[in-house]
Amino acid sequence: QVQLVESGGCLVEPGGSLRLSCAASRSIFSTLNMSWYRQAPGKQRELVANIFSSHSAGYVDSVKGRFTISRDNAKNTVYLQMNSLKPEDTAVYYCFAPELGVWGQGTQVTVSS
Repeated sequence: QVQLVESGGCLVEPGGSLRLSCAASRSIFSTLNMSWYRQAPGKQRELVANIFSSHSAGYVDSVKGRFTISRDNAKNTVYLQMNSLKPEDTAVYYCFAPELGVWGQGTQVTVSS
């Protein structure tokens, strides 16, 4: 079973940047499509971005032009670079492997002055 471990979440001021990482425990990572979701307090979990094994990517409209998803198959890691952060980006961010149905434990991102 693949395990996913996120890191990189913290408190950041509006307009700031963060890079989240999600490390997978197995080398089959390179064959997997990977996704980042987020869940804000009182809201449903929403898809933020996904990246396919081909490295093509897709984004929810609210983060287009600000967030970039990428992957390093040699390190079994997927990243989410977040720029121009807004208070409404505050949420727990989760890594997800949809073909396996495996979630990470989540990492808290708080955007506040």
